[in-house]
Amino acid sequence: MGRGKFQLKRIENKNNRQVTFSKRRSGMMKKAHELSILCDVDLALIIFSARGRLYEFCSGNRKG
Repeated sequence: MGRGKFQLKRIENKNNRQVTFSKRRSGMMKKAHELSILCDVDLALIIFSARGRLYEFCSGNRKG
């Protein structure tokens, strides 16, 4: 049986919001890496934080 649905809403506490952002960012980077390997594709991921900081992932140089 799957997980139940829950309502997405803004996290009001700034510290909790930053922790959640960091965890989700790491998870997305990991998934992007896995997808690039499993499907043998070039992949780029760009994320901007609320403060405007840039986080990026690129799957590497492929020849062909």
